[in-house]
Amino acid sequence: MHDIILIGQWLPLAEVSPVVSGMAAAVLAAALTFAVVKLLDHLNFRDADRQARALIAQAEREVENLRKEAELERKELALQQRDAGEKELSKLREDLHDRERQLDKRQDSVDQQADQLRKQERMVEGTQRKLADRIDELSERKKELDEVYEAQRQQLHQLSGLDREQAKELLLERLDRELKHETGARIIENEKRIAETCDTKAREMLITSMQRFAAAHTAETTTSTVDIPNDDMKGRIIGREGRNIRAFEKATGVDVIIDDTPGVVIVSAFDTVRREIARQALDKLIADGRIHPSRIEEVVGETQQEIENDIRKHGEAAAQEADVPGLHPKVIQLLGRLRYRTSYSQNVLRHSIEVAFLASMMAEEVHLDADLARRCGLLHDIGKAADHDADGGHPKIGADLLKRYNEGPEVVHAALGHHDDLRIANPYTVLVAAADAASASRPGARRETLERYIKRMEELESIATGFDGVDQAYAIQAGREVRVLVRAEDTSDESAAKICRDIAKAYEDQLTYPGEIKVTVIRESRMSSIAH
Repeated sequence: MHDIILIGQWLPLAEVSPVVSGMAAAVLAAALTFAVVKLLDHLNFRDADRQARALIAQAEREVENLRKEAELERKELALQQRDAGEKELSKLREDLHDRERQLDKRQDSVDQQADQLRKQERMVEGTQRKLADRIDELSERKKELDEVYEAQRQQLHQLSGLDREQAKELLLERLDRELKHETGARIIENEKRIAETCDTKAREMLITSMQRFAAAHTAETTTSTVDIPNDDMKGRIIGREGRNIRAFEKATGVDVIIDDTPGVVIVSAFDTVRREIARQALDKLIADGRIHPSRIEEVVGETQQEIENDIRKHGEAAAQEADVPGLHPKVIQLLGRLRYRTSYSQNVLRHSIEVAFLASMMAEEVHLDADLARRCGLLHDIGKAADHDADGGHPKIGADLLKRYNEGPEVVHAALGHHDDLRIANPYTVLVAAADAASASRPGARRETLERYIKRMEELESIATGFDGVDQAYAIQAGREVRVLVRAEDTSDESAAKICRDIAKAYEDQLTYPGEIKVTVIRESRMSSIAH
């Protein structure tokens, strides 16, 4: 019998057999349980292992596929990069070839320029050698000339018997005679100094004053004649103790001249409108036969109203003919008064219409406003309608009137500056000034017969050609300018200036003319040669 140790105590086998049996059964059951569990774990592990191996194999296959795809992509990218590199390399090669060709061309050009520079250097060196030789030759010639001059001077002293001081005085006398021909230079200098400040303004003031001053020599344009049926009518016009003629002169503001001239009574006034009113009123009184102070006042009033209506109609007709709308009624009235005003026997209203059309045509040529130019031209002489009633010249009077009646600055400036009274700062003023000169200076614009016109041109040309050195002379611009051609071999610049001044002085002394005459002397030298 074996003894079994249980819980620290030795027990006899007989006592422990049931316990052992139970424990054995429990151990057996536990072992069986463990074995079953292990078996089940083993079976589960085998299934998991198979699944893991399957997953690993699948993953390896996917990795292999991915590796193959990546390898293919890498190869494809490498091929693309190689193609791009080859293209870029090919482009670089082409660029290099182009640059090489350009460099070759530039090198050729540089070589050509270098050849040209070498040729030019050789030419310059040859020219320098020639110049040096020429300078040496000139130096030798100068030395020889100095020696010849000194020898001639000594010989002249011996022949003339003059010492140095006497020869000097003789030379100065000769120079003094030669300097007399240089007076033309001083004339030019004096003309430049005084012409700009005196000549134009003096002539303008003189002409304006002559036009406005009613002296004897203006009788042709300041008087009107009235025919009477018989000389008895003169006594009726004078009236008892002169009351009729005094009443008439007081009502009209004119002078009535009754002299021994048969069948004619003269009405004199510088204001053309008043003179026309007096002429028509006197015609009516003579036709009616009733001449006394009350009847005179009545007829003069009626005639004055008729003339005012005619003036307005003429102004409206002129504005319509020139196509200038929108004028102030006062401006139209002033425009109509120009019909009774003349300048050098040229009707000022017709002159204004002509200037309007000329300025309009020139404005179209230079791409300016033709309507505005026509307006400026029509109103440029409006001051002449009121220059008897206001102080100052007609340009200033006209500009003040146009400004008062709200005309534009271009129109005002054209009226003020068309006679160059101030610096031209407006293109329309220039156009009006040119049109005014063209209208006034053309042949036939102002009362002058063809024979007289031709005679005047011939006089101008004959006076100019009478001077020494003058080859030809031409009168242009209706006699406002004379162009003189002098012989270059017989005159100098200074003597040409003196001829110009002398011709102008001769015109002033020998001729009577309106305005001014511009004298232009042309001295021209021409040289020609023939190359064979």
